[in-house]
Amino acid sequence: MRTSISIGSAYYDGDDWDDMVAFVQAAERLGVDSVWSAEAWGLDAVTPLAYLAGQTERIRLGTGIMQISARAPSMTALSALSLAQLSGDRFTLGLGVSGPQVVEGFHGASFAKPLSRLREHVEIVRMITRGERASYDGEHHTLPLPGGEGKALRTSIRPRADLSIYLATLGTRSLELTGELADGWLGTCFVPEHADVMLDPIRRGAEKAGRTLDDLAIHAGGIGGVGENVEELVARARPQMAFTLGGMGSPKTNFYNAAYSRAGFEDACRDVQQRWVAGDRDGAAAAVPTELVLAANILGTPEMVVERIRAHASAGVDSIRVGPQGRTLDERIANLEQALDLVEQATAHRPAATSTTSG
Repeated sequence: MRTSISIGSAYYDGDDWDDMVAFVQAAERLGVDSVWSAEAWGLDAVTPLAYLAGQTERIRLGTGIMQISARAPSMTALSALSLAQLSGDRFTLGLGVSGPQVVEGFHGASFAKPLSRLREHVEIVRMITRGERASYDGEHHTLPLPGGEGKALRTSIRPRADLSIYLATLGTRSLELTGELADGWLGTCFVPEHADVMLDPIRRGAEKAGRTLDDLAIHAGGIGGVGENVEELVARARPQMAFTLGGMGSPKTNFYNAAYSRAGFEDACRDVQQRWVAGDRDGAAAAVPTELVLAANILGTPEMVVERIRAHASAGVDSIRVGPQGRTLDERIANLEQALDLVEQATAHRPAATSTTSG
């Protein structure tokens, strides 16, 4: 099983950037396969990877994710080709639609019809990265602009026809689109016991395009903490889970809440969201059930973590995130080493993945 780490978040401001670089370099030495940079309203996803390209040699660099509303598709393609060239073809492009609070509130763009916007964005990026002229007639994008002086251009950067595109999707129709168009899925809200909620739509999309689920990389899960005091680890995870269920979207549109609801936690998700929206942050965190924390995260004793990793692998996940915490850089690196040892232990002699197709 491949492993990855993540950098950046909605609230990451880069103040500890030197330590972050040292951590990524340590991850590379320890054999971590990839590092993914997030963006929301903190650091963008592209700039950190450009810097890391010059500070690393082997580890793959991926955007997890670039928000499609923040860029024209042509600029997404140019950024992807630039990062691929600067990194020696170590770059993977991760894309997603974000949500209405960010898209409409921060970027001032419409969030309407996110699925067709994502399809057009991917199709234009593919066109440009293959070295074709930028000529497209869609619902949301028309290249060149009609009635103007523009012409269909090719990028002057060397094309990368095989540049991988992963999509971060959660809704059923967007998961089907992932199976149809993408090389991989950047999964969140993945509960291996209910893997069909996510993987069945991806499978249907892949079959629509004449492919199978095996043609896509499935990147999901995350080691959140290892220790003997499980109650403490669960308590640490509750505030972030409450934010995910209550604050990662509007009361009307929260893809994360909807995904966990489809996995069998509808009552808990509704309760947590209502408390969060009402301003009761502590109450929302306290309302997150232990069962949901343990189902949605990989944490607990070493034995529990090994079993959760095995559950993910058996469900079809082939790349797993490791997110070690720590008060100091040395602690984070030590916790990373422990997490990687547990992944190796869990997958050394694992059985083949089982089918998760329902019905």
